[in-house]
Amino acid sequence: MITISAIAGIYQLDSCHDEETYFTNMMNSFENYPADDIGVWRNTNVLLGVHAQWITPESINEPLPYYDSERQLTITADAIIDNRKELFDQLQIAKKKREYIPDSQLILMAYRKWGEESPKYLVGEFAYMIWDERNNKLFGARDFSGSRTLYYYKDHSIFSFSTTIQSLLTLPLVEKKLDERWLAEYLAIPGMNEAVDMSITPFYEIYQLPPSHMVSVSKNKVKTTRYCTITPRRIINYKSDQDYIEAFQSIFGRAVNDRLRTHKNIGAHLSGGLDSGAVASFASHSLKKKSSKLYTFSHVPPKDFEDWTPTNRVADERPYIQSTVKHLGNVSDYYLDFGSVSPLDEIDEWLDIMEMPYKFFGTSNWIKGIYEEAHSRDIGILLNGGRGNLSISWGATINYYASLLRKIKLFKLLSELDAYSKITHGNRMRLLPLLSRMAFPTINKLLHSDQVYNFPELISPELAKRTNVYHSLNKHGIKTTKSKYNLTDIKVRNQHFKEMFSWNATGTLGTKLSLRHSLWKRDPTNDLRVIEFCLSLPEDQYVKNGMDRALIRNGTKEYLPDKVRLNNRVRGAQGVEFIHRMKPYWNSFLEEVETISRDSLSPSFFNILQLDASLLSIRNQGPNPELALDPDFWILMRSIISYRFIKKFN
Repeated sequence: MITISAIAGIYQLDSCHDEETYFTNMMNSFENYPADDIGVWRNTNVLLGVHAQWITPESINEPLPYYDSERQLTITADAIIDNRKELFDQLQIAKKKREYIPDSQLILMAYRKWGEESPKYLVGEFAYMIWDERNNKLFGARDFSGSRTLYYYKDHSIFSFSTTIQSLLTLPLVEKKLDERWLAEYLAIPGMNEAVDMSITPFYEIYQLPPSHMVSVSKNKVKTTRYCTITPRRIINYKSDQDYIEAFQSIFGRAVNDRLRTHKNIGAHLSGGLDSGAVASFASHSLKKKSSKLYTFSHVPPKDFEDWTPTNRVADERPYIQSTVKHLGNVSDYYLDFGSVSPLDEIDEWLDIMEMPYKFFGTSNWIKGIYEEAHSRDIGILLNGGRGNLSISWGATINYYASLLRKIKLFKLLSELDAYSKITHGNRMRLLPLLSRMAFPTINKLLHSDQVYNFPELISPELAKRTNVYHSLNKHGIKTTKSKYNLTDIKVRNQHFKEMFSWNATGTLGTKLSLRHSLWKRDPTNDLRVIEFCLSLPEDQYVKNGMDRALIRNGTKEYLPDKVRLNNRVRGAQGVEFIHRMKPYWNSFLEEVETISRDSLSPSFFNILQLDASLLSIRNQGPNPELALDPDFWILMRSIISYRFIKKFN
C-alpha cells in the first residue's frame, strides 16, 4: 500500500506544557499540502498524527494512525514496503488476507515479531514511528537511503517528530536559530551534498534521524542506532555472461514492478540515456501486460537556445528519447521546455519547499516543472533512474583499464584496448599515457605539479575555523581539491554506498515535492536489492569487450533501441541552458551579489574576498553560456540562495 503521509507526533515526558495545542499547531502546518485524510490518535502522554495522500486502491481509507488494541501498539507512517511477499511469508500471514493489509500494519507486524531488529527486514522507502505502550517507548526508523524525511526536537519535557521542519518550528519551545555547523558544511562542500553530519539540520535544536537509522525514545533518553550499512559482499560467479544478464533482468524487473502499485497513472522522467531508459522500458514492458500506458516527461531546452556543449554532449536529447518512445510503443510522451523560467525566479519558492538552502539551481526549473506536469496528468508514481550511474549503469572503461594496468594484467588490458579501439575507431595505444597517470597517481604527482584544482572557498575563514569544518569533511572523504584524473573508481563507488550524506539530499527533495503534488517519486536503481546485487558483481561485468556500462547495455537488449542502448559517443547535458535563461536578469543577478558582499552580516558566513574575486571574474565574462560549468558562477548562485535563507531567519 502506498500512502504519502506527512506524519507528526509528541511524546510528553512531563506535564508542564500544553501539548494538545502544540500538536494542533504542528498538524495545521500541513494545511498547504493536499490530503485525502487527516488522522489523529492520542492517549495520556502521546499524540500521533498523519496527513495522508492515497496513492493505491488498497490505501484508500487506510486507518492511520493505526492502533493494535491487543498488543497496545500504535503506528503512524509515511511508507512503501516493497518486499511484501517475503514479509508475509516470514510472518505466516494467510494469503487471503495479504491483499488488504496496508504497509503500516505490515511494519507493525514486523515490529511485533522482531522488535527493534525489524527495520533490517524491511525493503522500501519509509519513515515511521510506533508507540509501544507496554514498554512505554516510542520507536521508529528511516529507510537505508533516507527516501523520506524525519525530523525531531527533544528537551526535558517533550520529544516531538515530524516529516517537515516547519511543523517543529511551530513549537514555542524551539528557538528559531540557525545552526552554524550545518551552514558551515553546506558552504564548505564544493559538490552537491549539503552536509556530512546527517543528524543536524539548518536549525539549532532541530535534528533529523539519519538514513539507515532507527530511534528509540523512553523517558529522558533518545537513542539512535545505525541498522544498515551497505558494503560489498561475496562476489557472485556465474557460469556465463548470459546468467549475469538474466539475474540482472530478474532483480531489476522486480524492483520496477514493485514500484507500479497505484490506482492513478504511472509516469517516468525520461532522458535519452540508459538509466531512465532502462526504468521506462521495464515499466512499459510490465504495463503492456495490463494494457496500460506509461506517461513520460522529458526536459528540453527552449527553442532559442544554441547548444554550446562539446561534440560528445547534447543538450536536446529528443532524438534519443523519441527513439525509446517509438521502441516501447505504449507511451504518451511530453517534452517540456518551461518557457523563459529562470533559476532566479524560483529561489524563494524552493527555499519554502526545501526548508533549507539547495545546490541544484541548474535543474531546479524542470525538476519542479515535471512534478507539476505529472500532477496535472493524475500521476501517482513518477519513476526515475537517479542512482543508476553508481548501480546498474556503473562501469567506465578508463577506470577499469587503469585498474588492470595497476594490477599488471597486461594481456587482459591489451585485449580490452583492442576491442575498445574497434568501437571508438582510434589507436588502442593512445590511452596508455592517461592510464599510467591514473594507475600510478603517486608517481604522477611527483612528475606533474598541475594535476590538482582548488575549488574557490565560499565559506568565511572565521566560520570554517570556529566549526573546524574541514576536519569533518576530510573525515568523511570530501575534498576541496579535484584531481584532473580523479574519475569514479571502485573505491569511490563503495565509499558512496557506505556513507549516508550522499543519499540525504535526494530523499529530502523527493519527500517535499511529493507532499506538494500528491505523487511519489520512485527510483528502481536505488532499490536495496538492486544495489546489493550490483555491488556483488565482478568488475569485468561492467566493462566488457571494449564497451563501458556493459551490464545495462547487455541487460536491456530488446528493451531499448540500439540507438540508445549502444550509444557511446554522445551523452546528455541536462540543465546547461540556465545561463541562457538568466540573460534578461543578468544585471540584477550581479547587483544582488554586490548587495551580499556589502552586507555587514555576510562576513560571518561568506569569504568576501573570494566573493568579490568571483564576481569580478563573472562580470568580465558577461552572460557567457559556458559559465554553467564555472565554479566562480556556482558560488555566486550559492551565495544568493544561502543569503536569502539566512536573512529570512536571522
